[in-house]
Amino acid sequence: MIRIRPANERGHADHGWLDTYHTFSFANYHDPQNMGFRSLRVINDDRVAAGGGFPMHPHRDMEIVSYVVEGALEHRDSMGNGSVIRPGDVQRMSAGTGVTHSEFNPSDTEGMRLLQIWIVPARTGIEPSYEQRHFSTDDRKGKLRVVASPDGAEGSVTVHTDARIFAALLGPGDRVAHEIDDGRGVWVQVVRGSIRLGDEVLSEGDGAAVEQQTSVQIEGESDSEILLFDLT
Repeated sequence: MIRIRPANERGHADHGWLDTYHTFSFANYHDPQNMGFRSLRVINDDRVAAGGGFPMHPHRDMEIVSYVVEGALEHRDSMGNGSVIRPGDVQRMSAGTGVTHSEFNPSDTEGMRLLQIWIVPARTGIEPSYEQRHFSTDDRKGKLRVVASPDGAEGSVTVHTDARIFAALLGPGDRVAHEIDDGRGVWVQVVRGSIRLGDEVLSEGDGAAVEQQTSVQIEGESDSEILLFDLT
């Protein structure tokens, strides 16, 4: 069974410096029909203007994954971490017992775009931690590359829950498949371009929940970028 979440039905807010779309209920956008999918709680598609960003703010008990699509994101946190995240980088911050962080676009001239992802951890009250990895274009071209997992598989960042995130860059006609174990579900998010998922064509910003299937097949309709979440 495939359930489509069209991009044009997402929540939207434009704060001037931030133009953001919410796949699931978030902040002032309340949608009881779309509170998340399994342990996946948030996918925010954020476009941050030059020099704009989020000042220091707190989080608790959440696995926060940042995936930069365009431009750069400057990160600082109360654990003493400071870094710049660019396309191909995946950042994981486990908020645990509590952490504060800021995120800014360091460019004075160029905008940036990222997907901010929240996943519910398997248990609360863990020690906060931070991790960042880079995955090259070749790592993701024409295949599903694991970028986050509970065991750090294949050099992926480690999330503290039974969830895996895969990234892929697909050209027209490129095909990838993913096996779905019993009791699990998959969420597919189109970051850029368009893909074919079963009988459906999905474009930038569209998402889809896949359940009660043993596998999912994805084909590139155009040059495209996707994230696939495998969840309990």
